[in-house]
Amino acid sequence: MDILIVGSGGREYSIGLALSKDENVNNLYFAPGNGATDTLGTNISYNSYEELANFVEKNSIDLTIVGPEAPLVDGIVDIFQSKNLTIFGPSQKAAQLEGSKIFMKNFLARHNIPTARYIETDNLNEAEDFIDTLTPPIVVKADGLCGGKGVIIAPSHQEAKDAAKDMLTGSSFGEAGLRIVVEEFLDGYELSVFAVCDGKDYIVLPAAQDHKRLLDGDKGPNTGGMGAYAPTPLVNDEIYKKLDERVIKPTLKGMEEEGMPFSGVLFMGVMVVDGEPYILEYNVRFGDPECEELMPLLKTPASELFYNAATGKLAQTDVEFYDKYAVGVVMASKNYPYSSSEPAEIIIDEINHPNLKENSHISFAGVSRGEDGKLYATGGRVLVCVGMGESIKEARDRAYMLVGQVHFAGKQCRTDIAYQALRD
Repeated sequence: MDILIVGSGGREYSIGLALSKDENVNNLYFAPGNGATDTLGTNISYNSYEELANFVEKNSIDLTIVGPEAPLVDGIVDIFQSKNLTIFGPSQKAAQLEGSKIFMKNFLARHNIPTARYIETDNLNEAEDFIDTLTPPIVVKADGLCGGKGVIIAPSHQEAKDAAKDMLTGSSFGEAGLRIVVEEFLDGYELSVFAVCDGKDYIVLPAAQDHKRLLDGDKGPNTGGMGAYAPTPLVNDEIYKKLDERVIKPTLKGMEEEGMPFSGVLFMGVMVVDGEPYILEYNVRFGDPECEELMPLLKTPASELFYNAATGKLAQTDVEFYDKYAVGVVMASKNYPYSSSEPAEIIIDEINHPNLKENSHISFAGVSRGEDGKLYATGGRVLVCVGMGESIKEARDRAYMLVGQVHFAGKQCRTDIAYQALRD
């Protein structure tokens, strides 16, 4: 089987790494890929989704997997399917679950899926009136895609009103913020739960927990994610059952009833409050860095899972996971997330410890290949050091041992990934 992966980050690298070890896979392509994906397959450039579809058609590629949200919201799946090409991901209509927070919240309300109390509006007075009914902190969200940065948790009524004003006037997030969602703040613990779907059936992956803040102890600004671990012990069978019955089944049924059956990854941002799961948001692709921990836990060949999901055959797919834990630590560039940093050469020490060599790896993200053939840190989140183990502590320790083997000027990372699961 020949497979194309669309995207260039650590998520796409980790999917490619899993597929590169898959005996069902012959040739692997990345569009556009990054400076390290060329060690797993072939990087290709493209100017339009139509051009990419023509490349897939011409080269008889069996499956395309879309990593990031932007191509899905732009309709890449519809373009490929119009040419009868097999592609993993939701249609443009179905991708509204991430592309529009207003669509998503209204969908949850229509299908009685538990979520925070909210309004959606483009009127500042209406937003301010609703803000006055809430107890701080208060959540204000831009409607459109903002690269994971369109959510403000305001500690006071006035700061919530200021955030709403900045969005609605276009000064915060441009057109993406011209309509907003204002909602109550849910106080609990957050989970990332992923269901691979084929329109009717689904398979739930081990629940993960992400670390969004830049600094230890969940301090500092929000980022795209500074690390994650899976599976988390904060999820039990009862919570999985509630998510099945109250969230996933009604979502797939509702999407089918509304004429946009959901195929691809349903990423549920879940807040658990007193044992009850509420949906904070939906995304329509794997999280990053959660994907980097989930892929090595997958025992079933990755090609089988993705291909069967893309072709409506999940009901006849037996998916297994390793009975292990994975912890990923993001190593970011000096000025992340405030501004870009100078390119810095990445030097990785030779790993001599057999346990570390066998139970850890790097998923590369913001890297480029220099003319000298060396790898350079050129992005915000540069790479993820992933450790595997029989316990979360063992996986965490291996991840940080690997961090110690990686060097580039200005590197930064959190030192407390998975602390929620390792508290005494």
